[in-house]
Amino acid sequence: MTSEERDIDLATAAEQSSEEDEAQEGNVLASDEASSEAAERRAIHVVDEDSDVEAGLESALDALEAASDPEADAIVDDALDIDSADEAEAAAAAAEDEEEAEDGDEPEVDPYEEFRAELRSKPGKWYVIHSYAGFEKRVKQNIESRRQSMAMEDFIYEVQVPMEDVVEIKNGQRKLVNRVRIPGYVLVRMELNEDSWSVVRHTPGVTGFVGNSHNPTPLRFEEAFNMLKSLVQVVEAPVKGAAAAKGGKAAPRVIPAEIDFEVGETITIKEGSFAGLPGTISEIKPESGKLTVLVSLFERETPVELSFDQVTKL
Repeated sequence: MTSEERDIDLATAAEQSSEEDEAQEGNVLASDEASSEAAERRAIHVVDEDSDVEAGLESALDALEAASDPEADAIVDDALDIDSADEAEAAAAAAEDEEEAEDGDEPEVDPYEEFRAELRSKPGKWYVIHSYAGFEKRVKQNIESRRQSMAMEDFIYEVQVPMEDVVEIKNGQRKLVNRVRIPGYVLVRMELNEDSWSVVRHTPGVTGFVGNSHNPTPLRFEEAFNMLKSLVQVVEAPVKGAAAAKGGKAAPRVIPAEIDFEVGETITIKEGSFAGLPGTISEIKPESGKLTVLVSLFERETPVELSFDQVTKL
């Protein structure tokens, strides 16, 4: 083969290779175009689906808005407000009940037990001294003055004249009186020694100590408590719970009555149907302020109930 023939063959081979490359490039481009068209079709389909969903939501919202009733909505809102108010009121009531329950859990302090504990904790012992009847308060003041002037505060601690409230009924008249509970006696809390004994014993109005004159015996604790417990101020407890809701009231403090009548005593009725007639007391009822009086009628004794102020002594 000549050189010319070789050159022709090489040129032919190169031309064929170029045609094959062009054909492959055309196939690749065609494949890319087909892939792009498929992707565009899928994207268009997705967009259409989203548009359909949005259109459906808008239609549903429009339907709900068209179906809403303003009056019904207002009624529902009012009902919700009422429920909220009721719930708030119920919660407040529950909180108050809980606070009351907590308060109720606290044990009430007995004023007498509190006084007993206080009395037990004080230094010294209680002694009883005689005084002239009617001068108990004056003697108390005299002892307190001498204690201060003679610098005996470290030995003579306290002086008391127990008092009490009683209702005296005389000639049918009720009167509240504050009087000395133990006339002629004064109580002194002190450390007994020769000096303190002398200060108390030689106080004007004092006639002596109860017991041994020079070595008096102190009161036992219970004796002192019973004589001094009238000093306790009893406050009426407020009514709580259901009783308070019903307008209940605390039980009033009972004040003993000093009765100026005796069973078997003859009196005169001054008021009522039997006014002017004499009678004999057969029963006394201090708690109600009543007397049962036997009145002679037609030669028979008839019991008649009268109040204290309807009778008078002969």
